[in-house]
Order: sequence, then structure tokens, then C-alpha cells
Amino acid sequence: MNWLYDLAYLLGGAFLSNGVPHFVSAVMGRPFQSPFAKPPGKGLSSSTVNVVWGFANFVAAYLLIVHVGSFDIRAGDQAAAVGLGILALGLVSARGFGRFHGGNSAKGA
Repeated sequence: MNWLYDLAYLLGGAFLSNGVPHFVSAVMGRPFQSPFAKPPGKGLSSSTVNVVWGFANFVAAYLLIVHVGSFDIRAGDQAAAVGLGILALGLVSARGFGRFHGGNSAKGA
């Protein structure tokens, strides 16, 4: 398998992971951080902005996963690349957004 395909799948997983919190917060009617807020990534954007941003991330993920190469979910290296992208950006997001929402403390554990 071409390593550039695996890189595209990894980035597709990252876009997929990024789209979820924006889209879910948006459909719940809650503001959430986005690159369009002031300051970018720290301020809150409206639910409308976040539904569009989340959807844009889903489109990017779809294009990178489905339209690059010939993605096969049963191929271990391809599925692992998408999964690693989801995990990597998920961990970065958890640490970053945890600063704003109290998710980095171990209270109650």
C-alpha cells in the first residue's frame, strides 16, 4: 500500500474526530470553541457556526478516506491509519478543550 494513502486515511480520521464535538455541540444548541471564534480556538462560536464547521470536517474526512486510493475497512493497515488519526486528534482535543470545560482534572476518580 502506498504510504501516502495511509497518510490520507490518518488525516481523514483526524478530520472525523474533529467534526464530532463541533457537530454534537451544535445540534444540542450549545456554543463551542472553533477557529472562527475570537480568540480562535478559545472563544465560543454559535451552534450554527459549529454545525457548518463539523459538517465541513465530515466532508473532508469522507474525501480523504473514501476518495483517496481504494479504502477497505477490512485492510488492517488502512483501518489502523484511520483509527490512529481518530485517537491522536481525540487525545489532543481532550487535553485542549479540557482546559475550558474542566476535563483535565481527576476529581472524583
